[in-house]
Amino acid sequence: MTATPAVLGPIDTARALSVLAPLVAQGAIVRRPAVTAWAERHQVDRRGAATLAGLRRRTGGGPAVVRLPGLSLAVLLDPEHVVRVLDETPSPFRADSREKRAALHKFQPEAVLVTEPAGRAPKRAANVTALQPGRPQHELGAVFDAAVDRAVDRMATRALAVGRLEWEPFTQAFDSAVREVVLGPGAVDDVDLTTRLTDLRAAANWAFLLPDRPVEREEFTAHLRSRVEAAPADASLAGFFGARTDGDATGQVPHWLFAFDAAGAAVFRALAVAAARPDLTAELAAEAHLPAPERLVARGSVLESVRLWPTTLVVLRESDSATTWGDGELPAGTAVVIVSSFFHRDSGRVPFAHSFSPQVWNDGRAEADRALIPFSTGPAGCPGRDVVAAVAGRFLARSVAELRLSSPRSVHLAQDPLPWTVDHSGLTFAAERRNAA
Repeated sequence: MTATPAVLGPIDTARALSVLAPLVAQGAIVRRPAVTAWAERHQVDRRGAATLAGLRRRTGGGPAVVRLPGLSLAVLLDPEHVVRVLDETPSPFRADSREKRAALHKFQPEAVLVTEPAGRAPKRAANVTALQPGRPQHELGAVFDAAVDRAVDRMATRALAVGRLEWEPFTQAFDSAVREVVLGPGAVDDVDLTTRLTDLRAAANWAFLLPDRPVEREEFTAHLRSRVEAAPADASLAGFFGARTDGDATGQVPHWLFAFDAAGAAVFRALAVAAARPDLTAELAAEAHLPAPERLVARGSVLESVRLWPTTLVVLRESDSATTWGDGELPAGTAVVIVSSFFHRDSGRVPFAHSFSPQVWNDGRAEADRALIPFSTGPAGCPGRDVVAAVAGRFLARSVAELRLSSPRSVHLAQDPLPWTVDHSGLTFAAERRNAA
């Protein structure tokens, strides 16, 4: 393949935009349920991948350049280019692109993700210290497991009372576990905090098109600060952050909550796959009470869910200087676009592209393919990947152990190849007690 950028003509520009528009429409920060339901009906990820594959054949594989008024996009088509861009973050490829700054400034202006390169290092180091990437179990892992168990018990009791489990009660339970993990037991029932954040995130979906909401953001920040100041060092990520670093967790916590929200969608989709596959259910249930380092199927299932159905639909970078690609060059200020599902589901390169294969995250196969980026990679890779996978995996395994779930949509998930697009908010399960006779 060539590395030289190819400037797209009008027809191929329209094709590229036909891939990107549905991804933007679904909501980069908070999913829009009506649009995600439409996306599933039309399997937009499959169509988008076919379109990008066609562009790759016609252009030779170099970045596909889309020129719009006031904006130049380079859509990556080669997995080696994905690795290059993520490895060369934050310079010359900034993680705090204009689009991200416009969106995320509305609710997390101090987060490391939208901090300019010059000020990024100390915030990144503090996040790494608190979140402990690379450890199979966080120092507070047993405490976090207990928080998850309490949330699952509440969810199971409610599901059994009504005989079903739907997205709204699931996410309420998952959010309560996340609040306890991040902010401690005192925040378990603080639904108002989550509601305030969700409202700001919904506005962030519109990025440049809506103004900031400084009053609402300051009210949310004041509310959050009171929770951070009360967060126990021995029972919350925020308290642990405060005890181990000189940073202010208040500026970082909104992004932690944002990241955990995506994990909830991954868990719910994984529950749907497990409901259709008795062998997977048995493996997950067997791990329900194991410590994080031994929950290999649960961890792998969370990662597989994110690989198959990415929660970050598009990864963005922005060049801060001109960059050389083969015989060509991309100017400074170019927005670099990585469509996650295109690389995650590339059957020409990924043998398990369309199968649910948790084991590939434990035997080295997935890690060997650096274009598989469920939590991104490189210097700006998510430092919370391991703690998020552990908490989400515990929630998944305990849910399967407590509830026997079935869904009319299981027929689509019982066998490979799996569908390209799954609307998590539209999933619904009949629920019975797992140990019922």
